[in-house]
Amino acid sequence: MKLSSPEMCSWADMPEELLREVLVRIEATEKDWPMRKTVVACAGVCKSWRCIMKEVVKLPELTGSLTFPISIKQPGPRESLIRCFIKRSRSTHTYHLFLNLTQALADSGKFLLAAQKFRRATVTDYIISLHGDEMSKGSSKYIGKLRSNFLGTKFVIYDAQPSHAGDKMMKSRSTRLVASKQVLPVVPAGNYPVAHISYELNMLGSRGPRRMHCIMDAIPASAIKRDGVAPLQTEFRHSSAETPPSFSFFRSKSSRMEKFLPVPLNGQKDAHLILKNKSPRWHEQLQCWCLNFNGRVTVASVKNFQLVASAEDGEAGPEHDKVIIQFGKVGKDVFTMDYRYPISAFQAFAICLSSFDTKIACE
Repeated sequence: MKLSSPEMCSWADMPEELLREVLVRIEATEKDWPMRKTVVACAGVCKSWRCIMKEVVKLPELTGSLTFPISIKQPGPRESLIRCFIKRSRSTHTYHLFLNLTQALADSGKFLLAAQKFRRATVTDYIISLHGDEMSKGSSKYIGKLRSNFLGTKFVIYDAQPSHAGDKMMKSRSTRLVASKQVLPVVPAGNYPVAHISYELNMLGSRGPRRMHCIMDAIPASAIKRDGVAPLQTEFRHSSAETPPSFSFFRSKSSRMEKFLPVPLNGQKDAHLILKNKSPRWHEQLQCWCLNFNGRVTVASVKNFQLVASAEDGEAGPEHDKVIIQFGKVGKDVFTMDYRYPISAFQAFAICLSSFDTKIACE
């Protein structure tokens, strides 16, 4: 919806009470995509409309709806799973995340995120972007990355923005080089580690399911409780000339190992949320390990997984039985991805990307 100046003024001059009532009704009726495009269109009319829509549109935690781009950085709903799917392109090493628009396993979908794999000598990077054609760290669409070690058994998820106050940006020699050239402020603020993923080595060659666990550096363990709170990003922020971007590269063995160590959350070493595999059961008739995906997964694969919160203190409650992320195969290059609070779509997507990576010592 594009308006000329006179038209924009007339729309902007509507009485605020009337305007708010109209926009509230639109928000209440246009619940799902593609009808939800109307809500986004209203936010783009003018500044006054945008401000009201930002107040009216509730968080995914409350509605389960992904409306604006920032929604992919915000935690999902507490009582249900947001249903998504991933399409893989083997030829271009790209992965595209879509929101399910229907109950079908893989419908046309609404595009959410894209990632591309870049293999280096000792590590592999998955660059994650808001746009499928802008897969560069220097792009304004860059929102984070996933980095693996050489064996594909350990991963770090980096967010381009801090998830909470006190986050420390990864610094390296490349940061100083970029700063010395005074790069224009068109790139994200940096790389902040928000999660660490590890897969157990399988030296005996067992054909059992993979075992993985995720340390969510940016999310406290208490977030899974009914009154728990996870960090919330409310806008995309980009760097300024005074705050140069950061690009993390491994320069030495010591620094390489440090990148895979979790950073304490607010000074508390044991405050991180830890996710682990939900234990599968062995099916005697099928002669395979099985998990109940409630119809969301149809093809057996070593990549399939369900993650639940780990009860480190040994006192598991009902909140530890809830599946927070589930991922599984439904076609040759199509996979479902469902997630809930306190994980965001960005974090869930990055965790699922780790399952695609080749694991020399795990299979």
